[in-house]
Amino acid sequence: MAVALLALSCGDDDDSSSQVTVTLQSQSIKERAEVDAASTTEITLTYNVPVRVAHAANITLNGKKIEGTSRSSDMMGITVPVTLAEGISYTLLVPSGSILANSDGRVSAPSFTLNFKTREGQLDQKGHISMTPLTTNAAAVTLYKYFYKQYGEKVISSVMANVNWNNDCAKKVHALTGKYPAMNCYDFIHIYVPKNNWIDYTNISPVKEWADAGGIVQLMWHFNVPKSATTTPGADGSGVTCTPSETTFKAANALKDGTWENMWFYRQMDKVVAVMLQLKQAGIAATWRPFHEAAGNATAKQQADWTKSWFWWGYDGAEVYKRLWTTMYDYFQQKGVDNLIWIWTTQNFNGNSAQYRQDTDWYPGDAYVDIVARDLYGCNAAQNAQEFREIQAAYPNKMVVLGECGYGTVNKTRKEQGNIGDCWTAGAKWSHFMVWYQGSQGSTDTMCSDDWWKSAMSNANVITREQLPALK
Repeated sequence: MAVALLALSCGDDDDSSSQVTVTLQSQSIKERAEVDAASTTEITLTYNVPVRVAHAANITLNGKKIEGTSRSSDMMGITVPVTLAEGISYTLLVPSGSILANSDGRVSAPSFTLNFKTREGQLDQKGHISMTPLTTNAAAVTLYKYFYKQYGEKVISSVMANVNWNNDCAKKVHALTGKYPAMNCYDFIHIYVPKNNWIDYTNISPVKEWADAGGIVQLMWHFNVPKSATTTPGADGSGVTCTPSETTFKAANALKDGTWENMWFYRQMDKVVAVMLQLKQAGIAATWRPFHEAAGNATAKQQADWTKSWFWWGYDGAEVYKRLWTTMYDYFQQKGVDNLIWIWTTQNFNGNSAQYRQDTDWYPGDAYVDIVARDLYGCNAAQNAQEFREIQAAYPNKMVVLGECGYGTVNKTRKEQGNIGDCWTAGAKWSHFMVWYQGSQGSTDTMCSDDWWKSAMSNANVITREQLPALK
């Protein structure tokens, strides 16, 4: 039934021309409807006359004030932005005085209440996710099964190592909070450096120390390449890059026999394989996240100079990228490296389907991926929840993790990473999170503040190293 209000002019009684009637004509969600949380990002109310949102509007969803309500382009309606979690009942309240007739700001639409709920999500239905990883390696199977058991129940904590082969940031988190992150992530970013000239990856002592203490090992690779075919990489890190605009290295050529790119590609993989086999011999399984964030901005619907992949491994497009991934996967298997859980990182569309397409074309396939990750910086709890739901819907056969996180910068303004407890409550039930290093934030030198870490490590839904069972 339409809702209306008749307002009379304060002038002469016979001045009927000043009478205004505001009537709600339609709403995008019906009363008592059940909606999909991931796809429902706004509620639209349409009126019979042009309207505007009052400056002091107090529109609420489950009692919490909503910011950002705007009127439609034809001014006949309003759009209320919402971020919804799965399996929740909601009440939208638009009090009298919130929506005004555009022609007479003294006239308000009556109070409007809408009750609806969201469907239960997939977290309570893990049957579609495999209980075992791609590999049959006993240590990796044990690790994967632990992730599976905790998925949707608790989130596993992690931090990035400081540049290379160490546990420095994890120790700083422990000094601050009295607890270690459950996982420590190491990057093969400097694997090209000659042995003992800067860092010796063949010395796995820091990783073994972490694993022997009960921690989970994470591995990733910022795969550096020479800036040109004639560039000799320096022991100080010079002469190499991941950025396409800084090198002539072509991803497509890395897959062609006889090219300098192909020789570099396999030479560096052999170095990583040698370390992986050492870890395997030590009984250490690990998660493995190579070739991350491949799509970059390449999924933008309106292409421009900046809408490109920001790493060389994605610059030649989705098909070449997927071949790089499967080539590495197959090569590692041939060399006996089976102690890894393979994690692929989606770019999604940054919560903006109007400007970006999904990057599903870049997905290597279920036969080559164990877990799907997303890297988010400066995203609040609602944004984390939205991304989580979208990724889970796109890859229903895989667990979803927060591959990297920390503060971000938008229009030169720092945006902090959402409190992990708030993210969890909002519905972002990541399998694990990993905080990036060197953010000059407090005592941990990571990209999250001391307060963030204290809150996270004391949260009942967060698993620390002290709470891990024996996995090795």
